[in-house]
Amino acid sequence: MWNPDVYLAFADQRARPFFDLLSRVSAEKPRRVVDLGCGPGNLTVSLAQRWPGAVVEALDSSPEMVESARERGVDAHVGDVRTWTPRPDTDVVLSNATLHWVPEHADLLVRWAGQLAADSWIAMQVPGNFDAPSHAAVRQLASLEPWVKSLHDMPFRIGKVVDTAAGYADLLTDAGCTVDAWETTYIHELTGEHPVLEWLTGTALRPVTSRLTDDEWRRFREQLIPLLDQAYPSRPDGTTLFPFRRVFVVAQVR
Repeated sequence: MWNPDVYLAFADQRARPFFDLLSRVSAEKPRRVVDLGCGPGNLTVSLAQRWPGAVVEALDSSPEMVESARERGVDAHVGDVRTWTPRPDTDVVLSNATLHWVPEHADLLVRWAGQLAADSWIAMQVPGNFDAPSHAAVRQLASLEPWVKSLHDMPFRIGKVVDTAAGYADLLTDAGCTVDAWETTYIHELTGEHPVLEWLTGTALRPVTSRLTDDEWRRFREQLIPLLDQAYPSRPDGTTLFPFRRVFVVAQVR
């Protein structure tokens, strides 16, 4: 289950990649703009502000996120990006920090490129930090007793969860698009007690929390804290620097 409040604890840092992605989409007067994986809708509302004449379509697999988005005035619906199909008037398809949850997302990108009209846009951003110390610490702890009993079949993602910017550029160029792709490592300056743990709780640790009882989750957190604190030590000024690599692709159908 997704928790919109936990996810929004770092709203400013999570928002920057969205706007960096959106800045490279040059659509002037799109008819329909689609946000696939809209989350709590706090960023989706900016699409209507940028393109006031467009119909903004929003989709997310989490009922909790969709409810939160609707509270912000977003016309959001529960759905699966794997079965989503663009309507004929779709001119912009945006997916921010969503497609890495879908193993076959490369096939989806190619399919959408074939379904969209010429001059339409596909823009996506995915995390590229699955081999980072934060994720390695979670996998390490989950492999130990007593957690391995509950988490032994957890599909922890490692290796090539997402492609490189060059890989996506190659894929979508072959699919008939003009592609702008790049990678960025953000250095997030976090504050508070155990901020990396709080960041992960809103995203990467969600599958773990779904498998554990409240008491088990409390004990798992207690054991994870020193691993994360060692990997991401607090600075003398109380801040913690958290590197986070992301991969961006903006493609225009030819």
